[in-house]
Amino acid sequence: MPVWQQVYAEINDPNFVLICVAEDTGGEAVAGPIFDAADPTYVQVIDTDHIISSAFNFVNVPSSAWIDEEGRIVRIDEGTYSKIHEFGEGDQTITFGNDVYTPALKDWIANGADSKHVQSAATVTANIRDYTPEQFKADAAFRLGNLFRSHGENDKADQYWEMARALNPDSVNFFRQNLTLTEEGSAGEQFMTFMGEYVAQGKDYYRPLDIE
Repeated sequence: MPVWQQVYAEINDPNFVLICVAEDTGGEAVAGPIFDAADPTYVQVIDTDHIISSAFNFVNVPSSAWIDEEGRIVRIDEGTYSKIHEFGEGDQTITFGNDVYTPALKDWIANGADSKHVQSAATVTANIRDYTPEQFKADAAFRLGNLFRSHGENDKADQYWEMARALNPDSVNFFRQNLTLTEEGSAGEQFMTFMGEYVAQGKDYYRPLDIE
């Protein structure tokens, strides 16, 4: 988020609105300090039930949708990284992100519909992942689990969260949310193992980025 704050300040266009959504069942208590540390001047929203991912069928964060001044989506479902990141050491080093997304975004803001990065309605539609009946059930189970957890019914909450994962095993969001309740958090050894298996199965961690 600090880097996106820098990008937002560089753009400095009153007609551009950046909305950052934190998907975390921990709510303000968990996401608030992260936002505060970044000291953002753009809009921040906390989505405890992952409504945004459900609406756009995102399987992981950060993901994005570009919406023009007429309310039309002109790009969707891409890894929203402002630069290339690295973490870990030696053979355990993992590199992720890219250095082309931010320039593309700036080009769109400057040129609008004339930007070469604007996609047709047909392309955008094709890039939205299809929803299955099992995924709809998974979303309902996940939110029911959140409701039970908010009332201290952790056993029932875990039951419905596991149901959500079984119904939608491709959701990285569900898996990482569950890991936030563990000691290692959402980016530890379990996550690394999960992602290694995910990629080995040929699944898209993100939809391939078609920006040169």
